[in-house]
Amino acid sequence: MKNIGAPINRTDGWAKVSGSARYSAEHPVAGLAHAFLVTSTVPSGRISRIDAQEAEAVPGVLLVMTHENVLQLPRETKAGKVSPPIGRVLSLLQDADVHYNNQPVAVVVAETFEAAREAASRLRIDYETTAARLDFEVAKQYVHQPEKVLTQKPDTRRGDLQAGLLSGSTSIDITYSTPVEHHNPIEPHATIAAWDGEYLTLYDSTQYMKGVQKTVSGTFGIEEDKVTVLCPYVGGGFGCKGSVWSHVVLCAMAAKMVGRPVKLALDRTQMFGPVGQRPVTDQRMRLAAMSDGRLTASAHDTIAYTSMIEDWIEPSGLMTRMMYASPNQETTHRLARMNLGTPTFMRAPGEASGSFALESSMDELAYELGIDPLELRLRNYTERDPGKDLPFSSKSLRQCYETGAARFGWSRRNPQPRSMAAGDKLVGLGMATATYPTNRSQGKASATIHPDGSAVFRSSTQDLGTGTYTVMTQIAADALGVPVAQVSFELGNSTLPEAPVSGGSTTVASVGPAVLAAGHALRLKLTGIAVANEASPLFGALAEEVDVQNGELFLRADPARRETMAAIVSRHGSGLVEVVASADPGDTSKHYSMHAFGAVFVEVHVDELLGTVRVARVVGVYGVGKLMNAKTGHSQLMGGIVGGLGMALFEETVFDARNGRAVNGNLAEYHIPVNADIGHIEVEVVDEDDPHVNPLGAKGIGEIGITGVAAAVANAVFHATGKRVRDLPITLDKLL
Repeated sequence: MKNIGAPINRTDGWAKVSGSARYSAEHPVAGLAHAFLVTSTVPSGRISRIDAQEAEAVPGVLLVMTHENVLQLPRETKAGKVSPPIGRVLSLLQDADVHYNNQPVAVVVAETFEAAREAASRLRIDYETTAARLDFEVAKQYVHQPEKVLTQKPDTRRGDLQAGLLSGSTSIDITYSTPVEHHNPIEPHATIAAWDGEYLTLYDSTQYMKGVQKTVSGTFGIEEDKVTVLCPYVGGGFGCKGSVWSHVVLCAMAAKMVGRPVKLALDRTQMFGPVGQRPVTDQRMRLAAMSDGRLTASAHDTIAYTSMIEDWIEPSGLMTRMMYASPNQETTHRLARMNLGTPTFMRAPGEASGSFALESSMDELAYELGIDPLELRLRNYTERDPGKDLPFSSKSLRQCYETGAARFGWSRRNPQPRSMAAGDKLVGLGMATATYPTNRSQGKASATIHPDGSAVFRSSTQDLGTGTYTVMTQIAADALGVPVAQVSFELGNSTLPEAPVSGGSTTVASVGPAVLAAGHALRLKLTGIAVANEASPLFGALAEEVDVQNGELFLRADPARRETMAAIVSRHGSGLVEVVASADPGDTSKHYSMHAFGAVFVEVHVDELLGTVRVARVVGVYGVGKLMNAKTGHSQLMGGIVGGLGMALFEETVFDARNGRAVNGNLAEYHIPVNADIGHIEVEVVDEDDPHVNPLGAKGIGEIGITGVAAAVANAVFHATGKRVRDLPITLDKLL
């Protein structure tokens, strides 16, 4: 295993920097027509009249697709099949109803993009409006319980909460809130649809090609193998591309109606509503503890908004269920319907928003008790998941605390708020715990070796820019026993062996073991061919007596008896040797609770006169099993921290209270951190051996980096100013 873990450069790096990497809207397709999506301008009601005359008069227009002339889908699939993350309730123009502002209501197809956009602007749509629910405070009066929260129950209870709250010497009862946030990847959603008779090819920017294949085929009522999805590169997703949204199916419908391939790419404003967002949450935290800091009770009650057409819950209470030793606990999740687009997974859904509430409340409790915030966490440390009553498969959080505190210099912190300064700026030091579950699904991969010794591994997974091409190449090279230079990894095609969604930090943990198994299987097959062939130096040996080194098989007892894999394949009649392997998670989750953990330490400088907050330094230390690539892993964790800083200080979608339209639905006014906003970030990964999570011992790292960061910033801001901000983002008006 000399390649796994090494900080090798991205194997797709040259394609990215040279521009040869093609994203979904960039594939050359003959006869391509261009579509522009038309979205609603009201939040609730029905379309009463459509006048397409002006739109159809624009030169080059091929189709104005509305509910009046659209392709009719099979009755049972008109709104798509609902089974997140695969399927969501879609707006496919099968009726005239409008449920939120910016909902797809028409598609214009033309010879050029410019003509389609111009025609779309000339389409006249009248509405019969109905009362819309756009105030979250009003919506909270009509909450309901979701059926489940991911795979867990919406509510949990252990012990006696009221008795625990009363038995503590100190208690807090505080509500925290997080706003609507939008993913805004640099590459907007885009789809090219091309029909060939009954067969459909989709170039789609997605985190789940097989999900697109299943959803689109199911919605059209055709066999899965008649839909091929291609996605070699994704320009960012963060969760919004994990589900299939309306524009994908609408593009395929338009292509079928015009009888030509059609491209449909959303513009930036259309990213605000029809393709998901993190929902607003209100989270009530109740904690009680003895004077020594040991928790006697904890409660986490979440209310989040969902749309009028579908339930989707931000699972904010899941971290509270497993994080600290609390004998008496209750968690609840409730939904409030609003006339906004359906929410969805956004990087670390639940843990990002939930950690803000939990870790902020732990900080507040620490101040009430007069105990150092880090020490309070250590006094409630647990080696078992108290929610599932299972041991953790591994947990290096204590080491993360100790390493992070030493590297950050936590001991220099004066515990009194407003006690530290740097020049004319108030200085605050805060910390929080990070965690994210280690998820795994079944994955499949194939491995092929050619007569020249080159090997190709394949799986229908996706690379969101996180390094999947590179990491899988490293795993494949070690599994087969050849240099990295002899291996290539192919993904981005739904016809390849099936892989799960690239969400929930599952890709390495799910596809990696399948690649590992395929490499081992191919090596074993080559060994079998060699020992059975009289022309091979290994003829007659037992398979278990043969080892591998740099693309050569050799006999352990007599290393001189060796042969290159290329020679073995060259003699093989078919000209290549191929295997397909799968890896299943099994029932390990029944015996262990599997999570990655980390500790985040933050230093902020606050200008008291202006209320501005600068994050001068962040130290994040993580226990994530075995890191597959030191370079891309560091980049992933650092990127997560930057996302957490965005959540803490910048990100908030603001809606017009009159019509539910996002007033900052663009990258000029939807604020995200840029280079000038980021101070010094230090990332460290501790050594951690976990034999239970998967054969690689790897835990997903795509999302843990964002967790805990917002709370650590908020805690640091309180330490600096003495002002506790419980409603994200922390903007200057909340500090003045």
